[in-house]
Amino acid sequence: MVARLPLIRFAWSAVVAVSMALPVAAEGLAGAYLAARQASSDSDFAAASRYYTRALVKDPTNISLLENAIFSYVGQGDAERGAVVARRLQGLTDTNQVANLVMLAQLIGQDNFEAAFATLEKGQTVGPLVDGLALAWIQIGQGNMSEALGSFEQVATETGLQSFGLYHKALALGMVGDMEGADEILSGRTGTVLPATIRGVIAHAEILSQLDKNELAIELIDDVLAKTSVASLTDYRGRLSDGETLPFNSARNAKDGVAEVFFTVAGALTGEANDAYTLIYSRMAEYLRPDHVDSILLSAKLLENMGQYELATDALNRITRDNPAFLAAEIGRADTLDLSGNTDAAIEVLQQLSESHADEPSVHVELGNILRGLERFDESAAAYDRAVALFENPEAQQWVVYFARGITHERMDRWEQAEADFLTALELNPDQPRVMNYLGYSYVEKRIKLPEALDLIERAVAARPKDGYVTDSLGWILYRLGRYQEAVGYMETAVELMAVDPIINDHLGDVYWAVGRKREAEFQWSRALSFEPEEDEAERIRRKLEVGLDQVLSEEGAEPISLANDG
Repeated sequence: MVARLPLIRFAWSAVVAVSMALPVAAEGLAGAYLAARQASSDSDFAAASRYYTRALVKDPTNISLLENAIFSYVGQGDAERGAVVARRLQGLTDTNQVANLVMLAQLIGQDNFEAAFATLEKGQTVGPLVDGLALAWIQIGQGNMSEALGSFEQVATETGLQSFGLYHKALALGMVGDMEGADEILSGRTGTVLPATIRGVIAHAEILSQLDKNELAIELIDDVLAKTSVASLTDYRGRLSDGETLPFNSARNAKDGVAEVFFTVAGALTGEANDAYTLIYSRMAEYLRPDHVDSILLSAKLLENMGQYELATDALNRITRDNPAFLAAEIGRADTLDLSGNTDAAIEVLQQLSESHADEPSVHVELGNILRGLERFDESAAAYDRAVALFENPEAQQWVVYFARGITHERMDRWEQAEADFLTALELNPDQPRVMNYLGYSYVEKRIKLPEALDLIERAVAARPKDGYVTDSLGWILYRLGRYQEAVGYMETAVELMAVDPIINDHLGDVYWAVGRKREAEFQWSRALSFEPEEDEAERIRRKLEVGLDQVLSEEGAEPISLANDG
């Protein structure tokens, strides 16, 4: 998506992140304020809303308190209470964009398009993109289609906003039955090719189906499915293949249109703005269109990012079993349960899915990932096996499944199977640095195929020069090859990149010892111990501190450093 910065006329000093400091303006306010601030910093919207409400009893005209209360209510999905606070804030100022956004959404949710139009006319605005697109949809709600089309065109003339204006104009044309006009825009025949989005593809497929062009719609969807798996697109493709004429549901009315505006902005802000702020837009899209599954999924992801796992799960639970996105929602719910520490429940969700959706590789992959994290490698490998068995012709994006299965085999000392999986992953995604590093490092640890290992790791470092683990691998193979002086620089760089990693510090100690810098080696080994390595590693480090690396290598039956160096 283009033009992220001009989407919202928003001075960032006015974007109140929910954890910002607020002025304590009234006696007795401090306790509630401090509790609210802490809850906000934790993204605990429910607690924050309670404490902000208490603080507002003491200081009812505090704009910062009011705005943060709106964030808290809307963040937990309570748009109506957020609107109550927003109304109070609008009574104090017309320029607060958060309050204006929530009040605009409430009026449109009530189909009160005349009042919504009046608020924009009074200057109770949100920002150029929202104002322009919302105005056009409000005009449609008022029955003024010709004026609305002009408003969409006006947005499209703004620098960086052309694709937004044209996309929403196409949705509006589709809503009123002008499928030819909508197709002309979405196909790019107007001269402007719009950025490809999943929702845009779905809207275009619906329009083509309405024009009795199911075959073209299938081709459009297949272009996307060749690059990524999307359950909703797979569902649409199946219906099109069955000869069904898809209804145009992307924007059924003006209210849906404004919901799409909010989702459009949320999508553009994702990764660019504070998650709590982005959540306001996805929640408002949900509020106006409760069946807007993409908004629900986005809200759940934002909540998961903020550690609000219960709220994320609540959002995902709203997606019904008959919805094409149900599988994605259930996988997301399992991920959220796992992140919240409820791993057994996550596994149960995925095991149920592995029975009800046994033909979906993603289910088995997710189950394998969780089991691998628990070091239940036999079960994890079996789950990956079920996923791989479903791959008719392995595709580039499936490299990660072979890589993950290779790790499970390697951890179970099934080296032949592990190596085969790593090589398959590289066939599917040549020069993938994670795979090259893991395979190369495994060769080094097994002291086999060292020339191949060096080539793999050098290529991995070239791809990811700021990755401490990859740089450590290069330093370590040079050490194994007896090229100690060359190893020093890479190992020092690795420690700079991963300063508290015990293994990397331990490796640097070994390299220092090999070049005669024994006091520095002992210092690095001591540092490595301070970072709490695994007990077997810690025991070996303590032994090196006691008798030196040469003696430890002798006790282990390994080649002495001097001999390796001479070779």
